[in-house]
Amino acid sequence: MGTRPHRVPARPEPIDRAPGPAPLQAGPAAAPGPGHRTTDPPLRARRPGDLVHVDIKKLGNIPDGGGHKVHGRTIGTRNSSAHRDPSRPRTISNRANLGYSYLHNAVDDHSRLAYTEILADETKETAAAFWQRAQTFFHTNAITVARVLTDNGSCYRSRLWRDTLTAAGITHKRTRPRRPQTNGKVERFNRTLLDEWAYARPYRTETERREALPRWLHLYNHHRGHTALAGQPPASRVPNVSGQYS
Repeated sequence: MGTRPHRVPARPEPIDRAPGPAPLQAGPAAAPGPGHRTTDPPLRARRPGDLVHVDIKKLGNIPDGGGHKVHGRTIGTRNSSAHRDPSRPRTISNRANLGYSYLHNAVDDHSRLAYTEILADETKETAAAFWQRAQTFFHTNAITVARVLTDNGSCYRSRLWRDTLTAAGITHKRTRPRRPQTNGKVERFNRTLLDEWAYARPYRTETERREALPRWLHLYNHHRGHTALAGQPPASRVPNVSGQYS
C-alpha cells in the first residue's frame, strides 16, 4: 500500500501592519486616578510641642438621680424624663432631651500631656477660645506648640480657627476625610477618658461626674503610666509640669 507524501504547508506571507504607537518613554509620574488610595506620611514629634492633637467628644448628660447605669432602664428612663434641658424641646416622640456636653481635648504627641474642658457646644467661637486656654496651659508647662492636628469638623475649617492659630505662629494640619486614625493619639485619649472617668462608676448627677474630672486629669498627667512611655506618666517627658488643676 502506497503512502502519500507529507506536504509541508507554505509559509504565510508577511502581513503589512500599520505602525503602532511609539513605545512609552520614561517621564514624570502620572497623577493617581480617582480610585487610587494613598496613605498619609505619619506626623512625628521629636519633642513636646512639635505636634498637638485636638478633638471634640460629644457626651450625653446624666439626669438627676442617675440614669440606667445606676438604676436600670425603668427608673433611669423615669429620671431622664423628669430632668431634661428646658431649652431643648423634645423633637423625637416622647424621648427626653437632656442635652449634651462637649469635651474639648488637646493632647501633646510627644509627651501625651493632656488638657480638657467640658463646654456647651462645638462652635468655632468655643473651639477657638478653648485653644487659646489650651495653649496657655502648654506654655505654662514650658511647651511651645508648633503644629496642631485636627479632623475636618466645621469649627476647624473656619476662618476664626485658622486666624487664631496663625496669630500664634502655629501650623494647622488636618486629617484626611474619614480617616480618624490619623489623629489616633487623641482618639485613644478619648477612649481612656470615657472608660476611666465618664463611665468609670455610676454617677448620680451630671454635676457629680464633672466634679470628678479634675482629679482624673491630674492622675492621668502625673501618675498614670503609659505603655508608649515605658510605663511612665506624661509628666515624665515634660520638665515643668504644673498640672491643669493644682
